Amino acid sequence: MKINFKDKIKNLSFLFICLFIFLFQVNSPILKALPMDSYQNGLVTEELRLKIPSEFKKIWLQAEKEVWEPWLSIQDGFLGRQIFWDKEKEEALILVNWKNKKLWKSISMNEVNEIQEKFEENVKTSLNINVNPFKLIYEGELVKQG
Repeated sequence: MKINFKDKIKNLSFLFICLFIFLFQVNSPILKALPMDSYQNGLVTEELRLKIPSEFKKIWLQAEKEVWEPWLSIQDGFLGRQIFWDKEKEEALILVNWKNKKLWKSISMNEVNEIQEKFEENVKTSLNINVNPFKLIYEGELVKQG
């Protein structure tokens, strides 16, 4: 039986590559992240991105203060929020902190939609227009890692 030297090197190289990949997978920070189902009771941040034209920024902030802030402040699990605005992109980022996902998601969509309608009516009345000028670009959530 003749053993081919090239085949041995090829097999040995393959073994080292597999070992290398395995060792780095074990130490991967991704494996240390929280599993998707275990963060129901940990801090969660709601992330909202909106298109806010420069000329309407002041009205948007006023409506946020008059409509969303009072409603949020009485919600169980609400911890606070931060509002950012990017002048170049004319985009807003709203980060709403909740004690946990379970409390946040226990708020009915009907109630949220009612508040959103009040917000939009506030804006349309202030601007004397018929359509809400603020478009939702993205909504998601961020989970604090331990």
